[in-house]
Amino acid sequence: MARFKEGDPPVPKGVAKSDLQTKVCAACGRPFAWRKKWAKDWEAVRYCSERCRRTGAQKPDAGWKRPPD
Repeated sequence: MARFKEGDPPVPKGVAKSDLQTKVCAACGRPFAWRKKWAKDWEAVRYCSERCRRTGAQKPDAGWKRPPD
């Protein structure tokens, strides 16, 4: 049994990435978006990746410039 009839518009799934919460990484200074695996402790998340977490909070990378708002 088909869920949708042929010709029906596709139904969007999930949430658009632009609608997710964002934070700035404490290690590299880059913005990163909410991930489902961080749902339980989003308030405690400080780093965008495992590499940044191991590096820790240091001065942001001089080679990367934040885009103007």
